[in-house]
Amino acid sequence: MQASSLSAIAALAAAVALSACATTSSPDMAASSNSPAGSVAQRDLTPQEKKVIVDAVAPSLRNPASAKYKWAKFPAVVTEDTVNYCATVDGTSPYPAYSGHQAYIVEARVTGGHVSGAVMGLIAGGKDFALVTKMCAKYDLDPKNATQP
Repeated sequence: MQASSLSAIAALAAAVALSACATTSSPDMAASSNSPAGSVAQRDLTPQEKKVIVDAVAPSLRNPASAKYKWAKFPAVVTEDTVNYCATVDGTSPYPAYSGHQAYIVEARVTGGHVSGAVMGLIAGGKDFALVTKMCAKYDLDPKNATQP
């Protein structure tokens, strides 16, 4: 019963956290900055950009210092102020059923072509990994593409 309650809470949190993104995103954003790999130029995140994202994800983990991140590519050219970014982290969740391999989506603020801030949208592991994957798919992203250590 507790796991299904957490699933419902996670789904509600995702809907609330990302509803502004979904309703204010322009078609150009989806086409230019969140298209799947291969349709637009992609690049690796810089160490400073990774730190910004880690700082957004870390509060959702029980022991953030031991977390192992896998990074997805980032659009080389961004024409919007914010971009949705999906990847994975191996870490301990405050909710035991989510510990281990977890997918996350953050809204990254972009300044001068680089990630300057990030806000957590949703993170989940276990059977709810698929929930995050579906949310990421709305932006043509796939956290399973995160392979770079």
